[in-house]
This record gives sequence, C-alpha cells and structure tokens, in this order.
Amino acid sequence: MAKGLVSFYLAGCLLALALVTCPARADLSDEQENEQHPRMAASRDYVELDEERNSRFWVNKAQSILADKLSVHKQLNENRAKNIILFLGDGMSVHTIAATRAFMGDSNKQVYFEKFPYVGLSKTYAVDERTPDSASTATAYLTGVKGNYGTIGVNAKVKRGSCKAATDKATHTESIAQWAQEAGKWAGLVTTARVTHASPAGAYAHVADRAWEHDGKVTSAGCSADDNVDIARQLVEWPVGRDLRVVLGGGRAYFRDKSMKDEEGFAGKRKDGRDLIKDWQQDKAQQGAEAKYVWSSNGLHDVDLSRTDYLLGLFDVSHCPYHSERTDVAPSLSEMTEAAIKLLSRNEEGYFLFVEGGRIDMAHHATKARKALEETEEFARAVELARELTSDEDTLIVVTSDHSHTMTINGYPYRRQNILSLAPNLADDEKPFTILSYANGPGYANTYDDNGRMDLSNVDTEDAEFQFQATVPLKSETHGGEDVAVFASGPHEHFFSGNYEQTTIPALMAYAANIAPFAQDKLNK
Repeated sequence: MAKGLVSFYLAGCLLALALVTCPARADLSDEQENEQHPRMAASRDYVELDEERNSRFWVNKAQSILADKLSVHKQLNENRAKNIILFLGDGMSVHTIAATRAFMGDSNKQVYFEKFPYVGLSKTYAVDERTPDSASTATAYLTGVKGNYGTIGVNAKVKRGSCKAATDKATHTESIAQWAQEAGKWAGLVTTARVTHASPAGAYAHVADRAWEHDGKVTSAGCSADDNVDIARQLVEWPVGRDLRVVLGGGRAYFRDKSMKDEEGFAGKRKDGRDLIKDWQQDKAQQGAEAKYVWSSNGLHDVDLSRTDYLLGLFDVSHCPYHSERTDVAPSLSEMTEAAIKLLSRNEEGYFLFVEGGRIDMAHHATKARKALEETEEFARAVELARELTSDEDTLIVVTSDHSHTMTINGYPYRRQNILSLAPNLADDEKPFTILSYANGPGYANTYDDNGRMDLSNVDTEDAEFQFQATVPLKSETHGGEDVAVFASGPHEHFFSGNYEQTTIPALMAYAANIAPFAQDKLNK
C-alpha cells in the first residue's frame, strides 16, 4: 500500500513539474520557430502577379504539366538516335541552375534544358575521392568507367602522376567518341576551356595526370614525354583525337613551342620544338582532306562548312574568355556549337558531339557568382540552339554536369529580388550577408577582417568581379560532392530518369544510338 502511495505521489510530482515547465519549453519553441522562419517585412519592390493569387492558376498549371507528361508517356520515343549531343556544364550544380532562374528574372522561369521531358541524378564520386574533379568525371561520363582523381581515360589501376601505369594500354578506356567513330559516325568537341583541358580530353586522351597538357608538364613531373605522350599530341596524333572532325575551344599555347609566337604574338608552352597546329594541317593535307584551322571569330564565320572535312579552332592562348568579356577574337559557345552541328550534320551516318561550358566551373572557383550565372545562361542558349537545329526524332541531347560546387542560396530573399544582392534579413551581428555564398574560397576576403564580419552595406555585390562571401579561406573554392542533374530530350530520353552512377550516361547514349559496346546485338549475346 505504501509503495502505491509513493508511486502515486511521484506521478503527481512529475505531472506538476510538467505543467510548470511545459510553458517554458513552448516559449523556447516559439522563439526558435521565429528564428528559423522569420516574418520578413514586405518588399516595396515586390509586385504580386494577379494570377498567382488565384488557386485556379496553380491547378491549371499542374494540369498542363500533367497533360504534357501523359502525352510523352503515351508514346515513348524509342527511335534509334542517329546523332548524340552531350552538353556538359562544368561545375553546374543544381543550386547553380536554380540561381540562374532567379538571375533570369524570377524563380518561376525555366532554364531552357529544364523543359526537357526527363530528368535524373548521377553520382559523381571518383574511385579514390568522394568529391571528384573534372578529369575522373570525364572518364566516367564519356567512357563509362570510374577512375582515380586527376586521371583521364584510364581505369583505377592508374594512380595520378604515375610515370608507368598509364603507358600500359590495358588500362586505357574507350570513349563514346571512339564508339561513334567505329560505327561510321563523325565526332567532335566544343569547349570554352582549353581543348586539352580535363573535360574535353576525356573524349580522346589517356593520361595519368590531367596537368600533362603539353610535354613540358610531363617532364617537369619527372616522367618521360616519349613514354607519356601529352594530351595535345594525343589530340593530333592518336587515332580518336586525330579523327575528330571538329575541335573548337582555347589552348593555342599548348600546341606550339615556347620559341614560337602565335597569331596574336603570344609565345607557346611546348619544349619539344614542335608546332602541332602545322602538324595537324599537314596530316589532313596528306589525307587529301579539306581542313581549316582558325583562331578568331571572323575566321570561324568565314569557313565554308559545306566544303570542310576537318575544322580546328583555337581562339585563345589558354581558356576562352568569359562570355561577358569576349572580344572579336573569341566566338561564343553558341556560335561554336552551331558551326560544329552544321559540319557534322553532313555525315549521313550521324555524329557524336561533346559541348562543354567550361567556365561555369572557373567562375565558381573564384567565387564570382555573377560570371557563373552568365556562363550558365549562355550554356543554356547553346542547348536551345542545338535543339532548334536538330530533330528530337533522331537526335538525342543530354545535358548534365561533372560535379557540383559549394555555392548555396540562403537568407530569405524576396520573390524577385536580385539574386546577386544582400539578403533582406540581417545576421545576429546586425550586418547584412549575400544571398549567394560559398562554403569556402577567396570570397572569405569579403567576409571577415580583423574586426570580425565585414559590413557589405555599401559594396556593389552585383559587380562581375565581386567575390561572394565564403566561410573558409581558400585561394580557390572547392567542388561539391553531391549528385548532379541529367536532362534528356530525344530518342530513348526516358532512360535518363532515376538516380544512377555517372558511368551509366555513356551506356545509355550508346544504347540509344546502337553503338558498341552497348549495341543491342552485343547486349543480347
């Protein structure tokens, strides 16, 4: 009996304690709720769209999207892909795409390729690194094999910088450009980076280190340039690179010796005394082919694409300039893409084209978000132009990224507030912060000084050179390790939904085009 009374007494005490303490916990919860989801003052710049205040608008919008999906699913596009175009937005994270929508004027906008009927996610890790680089990922999405960080066109038996491992051809992987060529298709590449840079090199090169773009880089690493043929030489001399019908991008200096000057008076970087551009021209002349080398936008526009068999365009000593900084020398990504498609389309057997928006990534590394979004806008224009120049009945277009970056959209910006501006809510230190920010990078210099966090109230964050705020100081912002989006339009577009390894992408494209090693007859064996 006594035990029962004690238990009853303790239960009563606990109930009383709960009644006393619950209101305090409720108050704390309300405080946290207000901190986590603040009620911002209305923006005087914000004008509501009348239709968005009506429930019927959203219902109709959903019905329209549903109708489109039902229409697509009623008759799947299972045509054989005559042509394949792979667009690669280097470093184009999902956050980058979302921020580009806002940069275009409103979050309800769609970046062009977001209209494609099928979307998936790919896993980007390298064999030895969770957060990858553009070399290991290029090996994945172009050859279907994951390799080690910093290596191109070789399997994971090759460690970065190995002087011997990549000389074993058994470690070399085959790219979809090679599969296309073997099937009688033409192949080409377009990039705003150097044509020997990590992403485009994945189409034709096999090296233990992405830095080996010219012979000087190989020898400075203590390796033999005879045994380890540099990337520029592989483009000109090795079978896949040599047979690329279109090569457009930057990187002139990597093809000429340091004793030689280019068309603009800049010296080359090679140490072997060679002019690989001249070698490329001589090789094509010996084949009896009509080949054109151009180094300027005007030169590209003057090429008769209907009579040209091979086209090499190198529009800068290094990477092509950012889209907003282009001069008369460098064509836009859209212009290069158009020229490539027009030339490659002359082959009745079809083609494979790789197009890279390479400078999205470089802008992110510099934490220059405005430039990253401008590059993404131009990248989307190139995709739209490609879709207009081709038919979704016979041309598969896939748009993806190699890896992400650490940029995020944060704070509580107003609906159509400039994405490059400051968040409307102040931080706990009563200072503003940028809507776009990075986890790390050189933007740290605009984040902290000796007095703590910097006040950006009077700083023009919309300036193209402004480096957005970053938490951790690094000379170059890092990649991110999360999945990236894959968008598809054309034959077998429906294969690209879901979540899968990045190595699946070339397999799906090859199956759609019925080319080795994923041709239907080979899969059935």
